Amino acid sequence: MDHLSLFGLFAVSAMLVCYALEARSPWFTLAFAGACGLGSLYGFLQGAWPFGLVEAIWAGVALRKWMLIPRATA
Repeated sequence: MDHLSLFGLFAVSAMLVCYALEARSPWFTLAFAGACGLGSLYGFLQGAWPFGLVEAIWAGVALRKWMLIPRATA
């Protein structure tokens, strides 16, 4: 397995874990957005621009969701 494939595996695995844990903390939602960004980068690097584009949009959706989650203030 080459470095790009390992990066892609890491990105989609991080997406899966963060998505599964989203209900536990708003920070998993933010991490999911970041993992989607990594998935997008992977898609563009491997030449699958439709995948990269959709993952970039999904990262934006997750980031907006995180911004709208009410958090306790100190």
